[in-house]
This record gives sequence, C-alpha cells and structure tokens, in this order.
Amino acid sequence: MKALIIEDELPAQRNLQRNIENLFNDITIVGCLDSVQKSIEWLKDGNNLADIIFMDVELSDGMCFEIFDHVTVNAKVVITTAFNDYAIKAFKVNSIDYLLKPVDPAELSAAVERCRKAMSERQKNIDPAALQAALTGTKYKSRFIIRIGERIIILDTEDIAYFYSEEKSTFTVSKDGQRYLLDMSLDAIQEVIDPSIFFRISRSCIVSIKSIAKIDRFDVSKLRITLMPESSFEAFVSRIRIGDFMSWLEK
Repeated sequence: MKALIIEDELPAQRNLQRNIENLFNDITIVGCLDSVQKSIEWLKDGNNLADIIFMDVELSDGMCFEIFDHVTVNAKVVITTAFNDYAIKAFKVNSIDYLLKPVDPAELSAAVERCRKAMSERQKNIDPAALQAALTGTKYKSRFIIRIGERIIILDTEDIAYFYSEEKSTFTVSKDGQRYLLDMSLDAIQEVIDPSIFFRISRSCIVSIKSIAKIDRFDVSKLRITLMPESSFEAFVSRIRIGDFMSWLEK
C-alpha cells in the first residue's frame, strides 16, 4: 500500500510518518507535501500513485478541501486535524476517517483498516446489498401506511428522515418534522428499507443519509450525529459501528 502525507507542520508530519512506519510494514510513504498547490500538481501527475492520503485541513496556502475542486482524488482519504469543526466537510469529500491531533496510534490503525476494507470492497466492484437484492428479488419498501384513528396517512419512504424506538414504541420522523407511530419494530423496518440510504447507527435509531446535518467526535468511542429535523434524543454511533458507518457514508 502506498501512502501520501499532506501536512504543513513539520513536527506533525514527522510524527505521522514515524507512526506509519512503526505500525505498518506494508505501507510505503511515497511523498510528504505541505500545500494545496503542490498536492494538486502531485495528484495530476499520472506517474504518482497513492492508495491512501493522510491530509491535514489547514495547509500553508489554503484549506485541503480546495484540492478536490481541481483534481479527482481516487485514493482513500484520512483527515488529520487539531479541530473538530471540519468533520462534515471531511465526510462530504468521502474521507474514510477523521483523526484529531495528536493522532492516537490505535485510531490510526483503525483508520488504515477501514481503508483496507473499503479498497477490498471496491475491488469486488459490486455493492453487496444490490447483489442480495438482485438474487432474492428484494424490493425495498417505497411507502409506509400510518393509521391515526380513522385516518390513513401514506408516507413515502423517500420522505422519511429517521426511525427511532422509545419506551417500546417505534416512531418515524418525516423530513418536514412530523412524527408518526409505527406498528413495526426497528428490526423489521431494517429488513425492508434500502441499506444504501438508511443506516442503523444504534439499537434504537435508523437514519437516512439526507437527514445527517453534522457529525462530531463525541469521545474516543463515539460519533455524535446532529439530525435534521432536530431529534428529541441524542444520536450516537458507537465505536463498534463506526467502521461500517464510514463505509456506508462513502457509497
């Protein structure tokens, strides 16, 4: 595996390089760059190849996100920064992980493993969920029928922001903020909705990709999700689900 480091602070660059060399005997560092312009030039050169890029946000001549405006980045990207503020931008450019400085070796190892997993899935060149649907003839649920007294409401699945359970009841919240009681469990719902659009972040919550407004690292073991419309509960992705969650975001 070939790795490129984009980092303008020399101590941080050296620390990251040292950690990579100590932790992984199969990763070769092919370059260390410190600016947006140098990174664009390097990535435009067809002779330069990288499987994974460790990328700081604030570089000597601008923000790393400018790189994606000028060149297609095919490598897996791991953002490394001292700030929490750029997480949502990082996920929008399909980064695999978001590591806060000083980078913890255990988190670095986990990020690299997520990159390996994503690369392996790409090499298979097929979406497992799509394959399963094709083989079984699965058709994902396009609408939910909701009964409120004598009234029947038809709620299209594409208009759902998230599902959640509370006190042994299951609810769905639409994109316009309406909450409805469902007569299905989250387990049953998970079986009939498109896994490329919805992800179960915890035992009590399933979210739509379009409902995610913000992602923050809550502590070393969780991500906190800000949902839109605003939820009445705190939504977290536990560490055990973070790898699958990051892969889902990248699809």
